[in-house]
Amino acid sequence: MKRAVLMTLGAIVSVQFGAAFAKDLFPVAGPLAMAWLRVTTGGLLLAVVVRPRYLRGHSRADWLVLVGYALVLITMNVTFYQAMARIPIGVAVTIEFLGPLGVAIAKSRGVRDVLWVVLAGTGVALLGWSPGELTWAGVILALIAGACWAGYILIVPVVGRRWTGVVPVAYANLFGAVALVVPVMTLSAHVFASPRVWLVGFAVGLLSSVLPYVLEMAALRTLDQRVFSILMSVEPAMGALTALIILGERLTTLEILAMACVMVASVGVTWTAGRRSRDGTGGAAAEVPEPPPGP
Repeated sequence: MKRAVLMTLGAIVSVQFGAAFAKDLFPVAGPLAMAWLRVTTGGLLLAVVVRPRYLRGHSRADWLVLVGYALVLITMNVTFYQAMARIPIGVAVTIEFLGPLGVAIAKSRGVRDVLWVVLAGTGVALLGWSPGELTWAGVILALIAGACWAGYILIVPVVGRRWTGVVPVAYANLFGAVALVVPVMTLSAHVFASPRVWLVGFAVGLLSSVLPYVLEMAALRTLDQRVFSILMSVEPAMGALTALIILGERLTTLEILAMACVMVASVGVTWTAGRRSRDGTGGAAAEVPEPPPGP
């Protein structure tokens, strides 16, 4: 179990370092170009690893589900990168995390879960009062990314019944690479003359998509999903820490308190739902599911 915990934490660290490296190159390449490089390199690397050969034998409904999954995943990546360009990474991750937290709370059945709703709402209110460098555009984009994360959580079980393993993830990233190539090349074609842009883009795809997926799947073979979900609740704090190390981004006291409220609410709803599940006093555990390979 200790090894599985370390792999889960390693996946979280990998995702957030990938985000920080991407943002570090925003002044040169821009968020859209970096998002495209991430999905392109991630999709190609995953395709090499799994070599998807399942183009035949699927119905039209299977493909429609896959397209919906791809749209949610790519929209989440693009809007999150656009949010990171406007507000600190730690704040963007905190706001985005409201998506899976909302799904977990919606699935809960206990009166005590009202406490976690209030706590998460307090975190949002504190962000609104924070004197930090927040913009409405950044906050709205992070909320859209969070809504996409919630949609991802809801569509994944449907995808899992129609497709196997990492194949849909590879296809979704490749779909995004094709869908974004025209706007990216129209707006940012000049940046791809720089070898540094391609190198960082490859690193971001590896850190944000491939490595987290491998570590998370390995960890979930032996790690209880409730424990996994609780560990994922440190994502906002890790985002803030990596942004501080790589970018020198500092959060205000109110922003740190807001982050703490959302993290505690996430742990709380997961923990209480897990207890009800074990005791037989409520519905199924309302866990915060794992993110896609890299929020």
